[in-house]
Amino acid sequence: MKLPINPISTFNPTRRRFVHGIAAGGVLASFPGLLYAMDNSKQLAYRGTAPVLTGQTIELVVDQSPVNFTGVTRMATTINGSIPAPTLRLREGDEVTIRVINRLKVATSIHWHGIILPYQMDGVPGISFQGIEPGETFVYQFKLQQSGTYWYHSHSGFQEMTGMYGALIIEPREGQSLVEQSHLDADRDYVMQLSDWTDEDPMAVFSKLKVESDVYNYNQPTVPSFFSDVSKLGLMGAFEKRQMWNQMRMNPTDLADLSAATLTFLMNGTTPAGNWSGLFQRGDRVRLRFINAASNSFYDVRIPGLKLTVIQADGQDVEPVTVDEFRFGPGETYDVMVEPQDDAYTIFAQSMERSGYARGTLAVQQGLIAPVPEPDPPEWLTMKDMMGAMGGGAMGHDMMKMDSMGQTKMDHSQMSGGMAMDHSMHGMQQGSENPLAKPSSTIRHARTEYGASVDQRVDTPSTNLDDPGIGLRNISQRRLRPQGHRVPTRGHLAYIEE
Repeated sequence: MKLPINPISTFNPTRRRFVHGIAAGGVLASFPGLLYAMDNSKQLAYRGTAPVLTGQTIELVVDQSPVNFTGVTRMATTINGSIPAPTLRLREGDEVTIRVINRLKVATSIHWHGIILPYQMDGVPGISFQGIEPGETFVYQFKLQQSGTYWYHSHSGFQEMTGMYGALIIEPREGQSLVEQSHLDADRDYVMQLSDWTDEDPMAVFSKLKVESDVYNYNQPTVPSFFSDVSKLGLMGAFEKRQMWNQMRMNPTDLADLSAATLTFLMNGTTPAGNWSGLFQRGDRVRLRFINAASNSFYDVRIPGLKLTVIQADGQDVEPVTVDEFRFGPGETYDVMVEPQDDAYTIFAQSMERSGYARGTLAVQQGLIAPVPEPDPPEWLTMKDMMGAMGGGAMGHDMMKMDSMGQTKMDHSQMSGGMAMDHSMHGMQQGSENPLAKPSSTIRHARTEYGASVDQRVDTPSTNLDDPGIGLRNISQRRLRPQGHRVPTRGHLAYIEE
């Protein structure tokens, strides 16, 4: 039996610097020479909150800029020299003209995420237009037919991953909002754009994942964790806990393609060490417009000591619901209202695989900080997570049994005679229909006429809309989850309370 050994399962000084970044990390203020910028830390600009552009005519310049988030200078793809790109604050009903100038050596594009517009203006190369070639200027023109919190980003190559993303806030015309005005009145209004950054060439990252899909997973089962399970479950129990995962060539901690092994998590373009800060006065109502502009990361967001009242999801007004925490993935947005009373609060957004976090502070004055939680320990997936829909119905549920440690196990007695399963769990195919499947009470690595199957993938995923998700199941908090489909008119969200 294989016992994965992870030699880098704890933080070392180098990795801690990479995860937390450096306090002054960001876009270089000026760059007469890259070597000079690397040797002179005074050239670093702390640029946490993106500049704001308004009006009906806007010019955006796409170019490369040197950045330093971790102590190593790299080149980023920026708009107007900023990460994040400038926040565009526009108004519903206006006809806008946005001129995009490409100063890169390769083609670029801007996609307006979630915006209703003519398809020619959507900004997806090869589908809605040909892209913006080097040296060219493309003019986007469209009428704003909606309001809410949205974002924009490149749809070319890995440019989004290297910094080309920004917030798009469309203010409603008077009387147009679907949520009661009292829920929209805010004394402070902050964009909270979460993202992630890697010092590696994104193509190199992609190439590594093609070779080994969990190369960045540093939370794999270790020898110490095995002996810990031996003390709790006994020797056979510890082996059985790992046996099925190994037979299927799956990983119980395969929660994300990337992790803090290569990523630094950013809040408004600021590293955790940099600590983005927003100010308030006691009694203020503060609106926080959370945007997940990450290339990879799902974030679990909370503000210890504060309730979050969600008033908008993906730009759509919703009936307000108050929660302690919410999870959202790349491309999603949530607007929340908070009413801080103390001097300082930490805005804490930990990555779903628990390898690191983005962090900021709400405070009554600059320089104040609040305690920063440690990321929660990573949890193992259960077999129920990996099985997917299992063909639906009661069969899939009947086949799953829980052990004394809460780990879901397969009840092989429920499998019909010729049923077999490959390591990516496709199929549950009957032996009479698949000559390669052999009657067995154990899981086999099946092959098909297309060759060997793909590791670590579920072909029949289950929606599990009533499940808060791995890492959030045993927390005594209200956690946000969608209730049915989000709709453009007064949507509904619900919460799960343990």
